[in-house]
Amino acid sequence: MEARAPRPGVPVRGSETGRPVMAALDLLGRRWTMRILWELRQAPVGFRELQRRCERMSSSVLSTRIEELSGARLIAPDGDGYRLTELGRDLVEALSPLGAWSRRWAEEMGPATADGPQ
Repeated sequence: MEARAPRPGVPVRGSETGRPVMAALDLLGRRWTMRILWELRQAPVGFRELQRRCERMSSSVLSTRIEELSGARLIAPDGDGYRLTELGRDLVEALSPLGAWSRRWAEEMGPATADGPQ
């Protein structure tokens, strides 16, 4: 069975109309998706290495996410591994402000402890 990536214009979680932003959030909200994109941001990576970097996620989940991300045209095969496409690189770049915001948020929240934030 082929993994189906959310597509703009097709109903997705949270949107019966499949608004593009909702389709993107559906795809990016799937477990491991952001981590895979993160690991591919600098250079192509093979399946086994990607699985290792992603804390040894199951091969079936990794295969499914690779199919979804390929179907969404965010990653593509590259020799023995996978790389970000131009669209995938644009996405990682677009998420950069979120990274900056998250660092500011972490500073505002202060150090976390086993009992929760201070």
